[in-house]
Amino acid sequence: MAPVSRWLARANLPTSFGTFEVFVYETREGKEHAALTMGVVDDGEPVLVRVHSECLTGDVLGSSRCDCGEQLAHSLRLLREEGRGVLLYLRQEGRGIGLANKISAYALQEQGLDTVEANLALGLPEDGRDYRVAAEMLLDLGVRGARLLTNNPAKVEGLELHGVEVVERLPLRISPNPSNLGYLRTKREKMGHLFPMTATLEVAWEGSA
Repeated sequence: MAPVSRWLARANLPTSFGTFEVFVYETREGKEHAALTMGVVDDGEPVLVRVHSECLTGDVLGSSRCDCGEQLAHSLRLLREEGRGVLLYLRQEGRGIGLANKISAYALQEQGLDTVEANLALGLPEDGRDYRVAAEMLLDLGVRGARLLTNNPAKVEGLELHGVEVVERLPLRISPNPSNLGYLRTKREKMGHLFPMTATLEVAWEGSA
């Protein structure tokens, strides 16, 4: 099967989380994805990996409607502490539906629908992401085994389907807020996400019921 992406560019990237090497890949459809690596990742040993889907509202604008920005920052901190690993930043805004559709879904959520119901009401999938390109990027970087930072079992299945062995799933702990409790509950109850239930999250969850 022909690859869906190709390597385009690379450079060093100093950040507040440390210095990474950034690689840019392009799909046949012209969509660009980024891989940030730290340390040696192609030595055959399992690598700490975060597969993160783009979220302009959360990652860049600091929206409290989701946990994306917190997950991105926490993942980068964990990579820094490990001194070795990969973060893939995939251009799959809104779980693959795009920015305009995501904002339209937000409007429906303000009318009482949850995030899954809103997507379906727009005639869209609840999750339209594809992890083949993520697996291809990891394999191109020399990563065959991943210790995956995720609460989403679908990411484990997606990577393994395309040739990357997930040797361990590591949960991402988030701090809930009043604006994203419903969103987090929907991800757990309707999308199968496995949240590490800290005492803080449990109390907040029960208080919002």
